[in-house]
Amino acid sequence: MGKIKPGSIPSTMRAVQQDKPNGDLALREVPAPRPKAGEVLIRMAAAPINPSDLGALIGVSYEGERTYPFTPGIEGSGTVVTAGSGVMPRFLRGRRVACSAPTTGDGTWAEYMVTSASSCIPLRGNVSFEAGATLLVNPLTAIGLIELALTGRHRAIVSTAAASALGAMIERLGKRHHIPVIQIVRRAEQVDAVRARGGEHILDSSDSDFVERLRDEANRLHATLFLDALGGSLTEQLVDAAPFGSTIVLYSNLSQENSPIDPFTTLLKDLRFQGWFLGNWVRTKNLLQILSISRKTQSLIASDLKSPIAARLPLAEAQNGVESYVERMSAGKILLVADEQQVPLAANRGR
Repeated sequence: MGKIKPGSIPSTMRAVQQDKPNGDLALREVPAPRPKAGEVLIRMAAAPINPSDLGALIGVSYEGERTYPFTPGIEGSGTVVTAGSGVMPRFLRGRRVACSAPTTGDGTWAEYMVTSASSCIPLRGNVSFEAGATLLVNPLTAIGLIELALTGRHRAIVSTAAASALGAMIERLGKRHHIPVIQIVRRAEQVDAVRARGGEHILDSSDSDFVERLRDEANRLHATLFLDALGGSLTEQLVDAAPFGSTIVLYSNLSQENSPIDPFTTLLKDLRFQGWFLGNWVRTKNLLQILSISRKTQSLIASDLKSPIAARLPLAEAQNGVESYVERMSAGKILLVADEQQVPLAANRGR
């Protein structure tokens, strides 16, 4: 796809599509969308594969029934080439942005995407499209979860899925705010990986004495905020290990399993459960707060909020990219590159 001037868009585009839950991905030529009032059209540069994308591929939808075929991709980066009516859409026209996809429409794994202007953050000149592609989901989630620790005055926290990019961000932000983080991984080799990046309090949930060790460590560090990204049987273990008066925050369900919880243990320990969803958290912020969070996120995108990139693949290799990511999620993000002129592919893609 060659360079185009703002406002000049083709009638068709290439987009990754899925025809049914758990179905294979295919790259197709489809009509290019047009923005309505309050919306912008973005010429996509790059988009990552996230755990939330994997949920969408098996049929999980936050807004009722999904319409198929649909284009996956929850976030990415690109250039606003045209805009619908409204002050914010006009302001963004021609700007480089990080963006999130609409919850009821097609996503970022395409050459173009329409989304609301409020779902875009202008990129600073020193922030690349590659960094901007991973600017929203994980960094904002890490900031939001650490905000819970700060406002709740928790002395330490427990973080599950600690080997992930998000887990690393929570760890680094915890250190920035002098909050110890007990990090839970699922395999022995992940212990070494987390320790190599500077982790201090690391537990493997596959160990036979995991719950006992977590209970001891949580009581020693006074960890009363448990960040649960896995759900399933791990939630039951967190309940068993949590100190009196702890809060367990459920912010994902990577296990795709129900979470058995013992009501008797919960009431005796005076435990609190809280759901946390990024979209809901963002909606609690006013414009000035959003701008402040944007500045903070971009200032830390090369350090505390950095996402390592494992591979860069063209849209045509989306299916291979998803399979590679599932096999080694902790190895780093896989970027799907929509416009190779904006984000050159690495000479060695690696898998």
